[in-house]
Amino acid sequence: MVCSVLEEMRIRSLGVIDDAVVELSPGFTAVTGETGAGKTMVVTSLGLLLGGRADPALVRIGAQKAVVEGRISVPAGATAVVRAEEAGAELDDGALLISRTVSAEGRSRAHLGGRSVPVGLLAELADDLVAVHGQTDQQGLLKLSRQRGALDRYAGDAVAVPLAKYGEAYRRLRAVAVELDEITTRARERAQEADMLRYGLDEIAAVEPRPGEDAELAEEAERLGHAEALSSAATAAHAALAGNPEDPESIDAQALVAGAHRALEAVRAHDPALGALAERIGEVGILLGDVAGELAGYAGDLDADPLRLAAVEERRAALTALTRKYGDDVNAVLAWAERSAARLTELDGDDERIGELTAERDALSAELGGLAQALTEARAEAAERFAAAVTAELASLAMPHARVSIDIRQTEDPEGVEVGGRTVAYGPSGVDEVELLLAPHPGAPPRPIAKGASGGELSRVMLAVEVVFAGTDPVPTYLFDEVDAGVGGKAAVEIGRRLAKLARNGQVVVVTHLPQVAAFADRQLLVEKTSDGSVTRSGVKVLEGEDRIRELSRMLAGQEDSEAARAHAEELLATARADQ
Repeated sequence: MVCSVLEEMRIRSLGVIDDAVVELSPGFTAVTGETGAGKTMVVTSLGLLLGGRADPALVRIGAQKAVVEGRISVPAGATAVVRAEEAGAELDDGALLISRTVSAEGRSRAHLGGRSVPVGLLAELADDLVAVHGQTDQQGLLKLSRQRGALDRYAGDAVAVPLAKYGEAYRRLRAVAVELDEITTRARERAQEADMLRYGLDEIAAVEPRPGEDAELAEEAERLGHAEALSSAATAAHAALAGNPEDPESIDAQALVAGAHRALEAVRAHDPALGALAERIGEVGILLGDVAGELAGYAGDLDADPLRLAAVEERRAALTALTRKYGDDVNAVLAWAERSAARLTELDGDDERIGELTAERDALSAELGGLAQALTEARAEAAERFAAAVTAELASLAMPHARVSIDIRQTEDPEGVEVGGRTVAYGPSGVDEVELLLAPHPGAPPRPIAKGASGGELSRVMLAVEVVFAGTDPVPTYLFDEVDAGVGGKAAVEIGRRLAKLARNGQVVVVTHLPQVAAFADRQLLVEKTSDGSVTRSGVKVLEGEDRIRELSRMLAGQEDSEAARAHAEELLATARADQ
């Protein structure tokens, strides 16, 4: 499996460090050096890169700002890469470049992949990249949500199967609850909407409009309003075409056309072309007769009744009252009525729908309670195995009397689901709150691990937890500070052995003062001060061969050149290599 790797950090003007580069590698890296040399600044620097609090007191005296830059290689498609690219960051040959600047005045800036980003984004990425365990900076498994998630992954299918069933039921219940809440909380608004629709539909039903009726009435009103002029025009036109029966000498179009037709008919036999014209004039005569007849009928049928005109105008006024409210014309009004009737049916069905949803919600709630109970039982069984495994690890880490347990609890909530006769709060991951507890010695009450142990003990507890979880809750990089506080001898060897074991699944960086721990490292870095009390580029170097033996000798006896210390150092390295 390809994991993220913290390749290097450059630290400038931070604490005692003037300007230094810390080169790291996969596997187990130990950072050593004299007390006060600045080893812990490695942890502090990484904390800044991962969104930790910016303390202006960290800025080196006389400097305007402290700068930490880091390079982390990340596999393509990893969550951290996706999130960084969403923020506009660019990768440098498959690596994320992170920088953090802290001014002496307390201002802080963060950059990711060449882009300025909020510090909170670095903290977000940290959850997937690094687990830091130090005296004052504990992350990762100290978060309750992560403790529950890690326990679930440790349990495997025993929890994954009921959790998947629970998640499906939870999503269905939430969807039903949201719909039910929408209907019930908007009951007043929906009732008002229904009343408005009923009023409008009743108003339209009382008028009973027909499709296109407003256009028809507009034409009729126009005709009735000009009945006298229309009648006079039709009569005059009829007289012009058919003649005036009261004036025998009047000339009309039909008579003139008939005369022209007779004149051509008399000679059409002598010329076919003239015969064709005669036929066309005959057709004109027929057309004039038809038009004259229709004009006569129009004049006779024209109704000039003022009562009818008043009735038409009254009907138009009723239709106009509807179009002002419900549509541009009668057809639009009828369309509104059709939509509103469908909507009213939906609203009137709310009471029935509320009953259906309530029944469905109660059934899903009962189902969810049963699934939550099964999930709790599976977690409780896994928690016993996990607690026993961590307790066994602690016995070899100079904490032989410490006991780790896991508290799985629920919170009472009248709006929750019923589990085991209690109504408790629930969420997408079940009803359980999971917390690791530690009793450091017999007679001590179990307390949350962040409160039940000193700084050094806490780092050892976290080491034991990480070793147990290795492979089930992988974190690419682990960084420990003071993991070996207060221990030595055989216990120190066991700490080194377990750190090496943890490094098989990820990158491990340890700040240590114990040679037994450093001997197990794949790489050892030495942090040294210069004569002026600062750490420069030359003050952080990789130890190999003779240099590493000298440093281990110093750590063992305080004397780099002691033959006994050298022999012991060589023996430690040989033991560690044989163990690996």
